[in-house]
Parts: sequence; C-alpha cells; structure tokens
Amino acid sequence: MNKALLSSKKMDYCTPQWLFDELDGQFDFGLDAAASACNAKCKKYFTESDNALTQDWGGHGAVFCNPPYGRQTGAFVEKAYRESQKGTTVVLLIPARTDTRYFHDFILEKAEIQFLRGRLKFEDSDGTAYPSVPFPSMIVVFHGAKTQNSNEGGKRN
Repeated sequence: MNKALLSSKKMDYCTPQWLFDELDGQFDFGLDAAASACNAKCKKYFTESDNALTQDWGGHGAVFCNPPYGRQTGAFVEKAYRESQKGTTVVLLIPARTDTRYFHDFILEKAEIQFLRGRLKFEDSDGTAYPSVPFPSMIVVFHGAKTQNSNEGGKRN
C-alpha cells in the first residue's frame, strides 16, 4: 500500500474523474475550491497559495471541494458550511470520519450526506490510479439558499 495514503503528506491526489463527472452532472460546478493547476476540475479554482479559507466562494455557482486530508479538513468543512449560509451550494469529498468534532458541529443535521460504497482509488494528474484508500469516503452537500436572481444553488435533480 502507498504509505502517503495513510498520511496528509501528499496533497495533490486527483478526484476520480468518474466521480467528479457524476457530481458535476448534478450540480454544474463553477469553482474547485481546493486544487492545483494540474488537478483542477473546474476552470475557476483556488490553489494552496490562494488560500481558499480566506476567499469568498460565492459568485461562481456550485462549488466542488476535495480538500487536503488531515488537520485542514475541519477548517474546509467549516468554511463550506459558512459559505452555504451565504447562499452557495458546496459539495465536499472527504473521509467519512463521523467521530470528529467538525462532523458533529458542521455536517450532522446540517448537510446531505452520501456515504460512498467501497474505497476510492484516487489518481495522479495523468490519470494513473493509486491503490484504494484505507478509509471510507463521503460526499457532503451543503445546499445553499437559492435566491430569486441567482444560480448560486447550482442545479438539482
């Protein structure tokens, strides 16, 4: 097994394209809030140097975020929740860690949760798949309040 998958040292794993395409078909993403030039899933994206946690995520439509796993995950979950309170729909791909404080404070009873069956295989920017990750994953959807003159909520099926 790739030891980097057990740590938060490698931060540039790419979301599996099939999973992003499925979610994008539902939400029509306009912003990837945690990306790099080589793994961004949207034309508009924030890199580590942009510091997504200090940026306004609104004004781009629905937001996709596969944040760095590790100590920063909770900060991204809180940011996603706060952005949704301003009207932006945010979809997170994160480890299913239901024992964390951020899960209980910002996800449980505040977001739609979709637990993924099995274990994901993340990819490199060239599409090469890594072995399955050693933890379950979940999709967390914060449905932003859709305003009359805005598509911030993204499209829903």
